Amino acid sequence: IKILEEELKTKKKNLDGLTAELTSSRAELQKREEKVNELQTILARKDSVVSALKKKVSDALLGFENNGLTVQQKNGKVYVSLEERLLFASGSIVVDPKGADAIKKLAKVLEQNADINVLIEGHTDNVPYNSAGGAIKDNWDLSVLRATSIVKIIVSNSKMDPTRLAASGRAEYFPIDSSNTAEARKKNRRTEIILTPKLDEILKVLETN
Repeated sequence: IKILEEELKTKKKNLDGLTAELTSSRAELQKREEKVNELQTILARKDSVVSALKKKVSDALLGFENNGLTVQQKNGKVYVSLEERLLFASGSIVVDPKGADAIKKLAKVLEQNADINVLIEGHTDNVPYNSAGGAIKDNWDLSVLRATSIVKIIVSNSKMDPTRLAASGRAEYFPIDSSNTAEARKKNRRTEIILTPKLDEILKVLETN
């Protein structure tokens, strides 16, 4: 009987331990579910913000869409793509007045949406740049300087915090169309303005994990 009692005590102790572990696991699972739900809520809100931003941008640039400019929403961001012909003469970093007008209209929308970061990316075709001894040496220089030209227009024509802006150049290395034709090269000569909601809320939730 004593042996049986000891075995029973041991089994009860083990059962109590398992029960405690199960309770702890359930509590942990509930915390994780709450965190997932919180993240989903934030992401849904971000998607709503991006959709609303796309509409504002499209409305502001209505006269330019399908005329060298497109606005798309993908990967939680808004992409404003401007063909070279809308912004620059061949090989130039000086923004055409019509293109500058589009940039100014976009700047006013961005000015009113402080939780959006802005990346301006310059892209070229794969034809080597003819520097002819000038300051611009190659397609890398051309793509970056075109991006900074646009940044300067945004800063000069809005009250945007410059820390929200970034300029970069991709040269010919991120083509839309990789076929080596005149039409493909035309598509690839572009500037993309990528609008991204700040992810501060999501990062805070992840940091509390």
